[in-house]
Amino acid sequence: MPTAREIMTNDVTCIREQDDLRTAARQMAQLGVGSLPICGDDNRLKGMLTDRDIVVKVLAEGRDPGGVTAGELAQGEAVTIGADDDAAEILRTMSQHKVRRLPVIDGHELVGIVAVADVARSLPERPVGDLIEAISERG
Repeated sequence: MPTAREIMTNDVTCIREQDDLRTAARQMAQLGVGSLPICGDDNRLKGMLTDRDIVVKVLAEGRDPGGVTAGELAQGEAVTIGADDDAAEILRTMSQHKVRRLPVIDGHELVGIVAVADVARSLPERPVGDLIEAISERG
């Protein structure tokens, strides 16, 4: 079974925790992504920022995205996967936490991101179908 390191996207761009959300939104648009890892000055992962976070937690509340930092939306410990964890562990973690993307960590360093699409390309159809069903359930 393939490991996270074998199926991840390894050209990951972080948003710094002190960057404002207008900068984050521009970066997401330029990269064509809906989420960015939030990294501290120590290059450690502080959380994940999604386009939905910006809309729901900032714009919908009438806050100025230029006045809110990415770090303000980093909530506790980010759900991650180890670089050498196998696809079965990726599936378990995504299902348990109902997430579609997992930062891949090697030691304390962010080395990539595994998305549902990465898993889908590397595994038989049924486990991926089970994953989509699990993360799509409303709790």
